[in-house]
Amino acid sequence: MFKKLSLLFTVPDLRRKVFFVLLMLLLFRVAAAIPVPGVDPLRLKSFLADNQFFGLLNIFSGGALSNLSIVMLGVGPFITATIIMQLLTMIFPRLKELYQEEGEMGRQKFNQYSRLLSVPLSLVQSYGLLVLLIRQQVIPALDFSGFAMNMIIATAGTLFLMWIGELISEKNIGNGVSLIIFAGIIAGLPFSLQQELFTFSADKIPGYLVFAVVSLAVIAGVVVVTEGQRNIPVSYAKRVRGMKMYGGVSTHLPLRVNQAGVIPIIFAVSIILFPGLIGSFLAGMPNVYVQNFARFLIQVFNNQWLYGAVYFLMVFVFTYFYTAVTFDPHAISDNLQKQGGFILGIRPGRPTADFLHHIINRITLVGGLFLGAVAVLPLVVRSLFGIQALTLGGTALLIVVSVVLETMKQIDSQLVMREYESI
Repeated sequence: MFKKLSLLFTVPDLRRKVFFVLLMLLLFRVAAAIPVPGVDPLRLKSFLADNQFFGLLNIFSGGALSNLSIVMLGVGPFITATIIMQLLTMIFPRLKELYQEEGEMGRQKFNQYSRLLSVPLSLVQSYGLLVLLIRQQVIPALDFSGFAMNMIIATAGTLFLMWIGELISEKNIGNGVSLIIFAGIIAGLPFSLQQELFTFSADKIPGYLVFAVVSLAVIAGVVVVTEGQRNIPVSYAKRVRGMKMYGGVSTHLPLRVNQAGVIPIIFAVSIILFPGLIGSFLAGMPNVYVQNFARFLIQVFNNQWLYGAVYFLMVFVFTYFYTAVTFDPHAISDNLQKQGGFILGIRPGRPTADFLHHIINRITLVGGLFLGAVAVLPLVVRSLFGIQALTLGGTALLIVVSVVLETMKQIDSQLVMREYESI
């Protein structure tokens, strides 16, 4: 490990790439520290602490929402646009062909559509966020020009972060969007530690020790499940073309345990916290019946046990749903058959697709249970140990570990490529 780190900073090309990535992340943190005019920081802090939905948005904004900065939306609209585009591939066959069958050019065009969709989503999200913050008296009332200016600033901030993310991704030192979210999460850790130090007491020491052990175990579990895969043995038949023989080799088809990544948690949180968000909007209405209905919604979804049970179930269901969207056994079976490949003991065609469908359902069961457990982990830790600030949320923990693993793989690939070039 130390040898790789030394190579990373001694090889001129890699050193330039690393420093460029660090510079881009520094620009992001500078932008995240510049608030829009007229913000009441104390009211904003109290509002975000009591609202789980905006706590999640703060994670995906890279911590930029915590002080209502000029990049308050972060890369959230781009992530939402990407999810919507992937869901649309199930409805429009042309989009599916563009994403899966037209190679790198098709994926670039698909990503361009996602970027364009991010603009209207940013405008809508910024408008809704501003209206809610005005009703909560976090920011003063705005006229039309004030609304327009803040919406344009928030949308421009999202486009700025998308541009930074693309520049980082081009250097092949990690995924740009993921690193922006990662930097925001890590930047919030010193403040969380400071909070715990201010409220430290000797009777909390056993809780801290247990929490440290649980945290290490969860990180190890995230690594194991994120890297875990089921290898399906595949053989290729021998084919004669001219005077040469091709094929006759054996390889494997890797099926990941956590095929859906962190997307099911995003889906589940967006839906389960939507009623509470509606309640927050309706609470300011003048009608008494509407206010009573809003209070009922807020009380129901503030019940931690009910919230945790429904949250776990929805994460589990969405894991299967998103895996079905991104993994097509019939397409894989057709590609294997066209290339002369087959799974030992399984006939090509429909039997292969049914076999892959059966396998992916079994391993997705483990992945869904794991994601559900990680999602409700903060609720369990909070109720058992009473530790608030040091509780790195399940979604944030999954993102941090996944980004570190992905970045390490890309750095390893760059080092290996340089070794081959030198040989």
